[in-house]
Amino acid sequence: MVEWITTDGLTDYDEAVTFMEARANAIAKGEAEEAIWLVEHPPLYTAGTSAKPADLVDPDRFPVYESKRGGQYTYHGPGQRVAYAMLDVGKRGKDVRCFVHELEEWVITTLAEFNVRGERREGRVGVWVTRDDKPRNADGSPREDKIAAIGVRLRKWVSFHGISINVEPDLSHFEGIVPCGIREHGVTSLVDLGLPVTMDDVDLALKRTFDQCVTENRPACATT
Repeated sequence: MVEWITTDGLTDYDEAVTFMEARANAIAKGEAEEAIWLVEHPPLYTAGTSAKPADLVDPDRFPVYESKRGGQYTYHGPGQRVAYAMLDVGKRGKDVRCFVHELEEWVITTLAEFNVRGERREGRVGVWVTRDDKPRNADGSPREDKIAAIGVRLRKWVSFHGISINVEPDLSHFEGIVPCGIREHGVTSLVDLGLPVTMDDVDLALKRTFDQCVTENRPACATT
């Protein structure tokens, strides 16, 4: 069983990390159920294990937290749904790459509930949307914006940290960093795409699509 927890208001980042680490340890010991924790944070930047100092463009804009999750710099703030996934990857095949692929598929399937086509891109982290409504790039290729980020850490085969989907954040807040180290593409949200989607709508979609995307005792999965 996976416990779903939703916290209203804005959750302090340090408190979130403390909770996740404690829950992950309890899961590893068999003392707690797996959990998906849905939160929003006050405006802040986090630096993953691959973060480059030059990608922190405005270090004084918001608090910056060193994070032990994978990935580079990312932004969290109001209007962004963060789903922290404290899951037993051991019983999901002990395949980290496949687990991350499933988290990506969870985001993509959730976005499809709103008729948004989210896509992976080789060499880039997160989930992307093609912007046919924007002028094309100088080389004629279509514009692409990032709509969701993914970054996890594992301890004793239990994951924590997770995914974030831009529902209606202030997109100007991303200007203080180079999100995930990618300079040539932009950032978008469901509301920026013209969809009147609420946080509750996204939460319901995340719950509807989870079981079909993040599975237990699965066979080896393809990650292409």
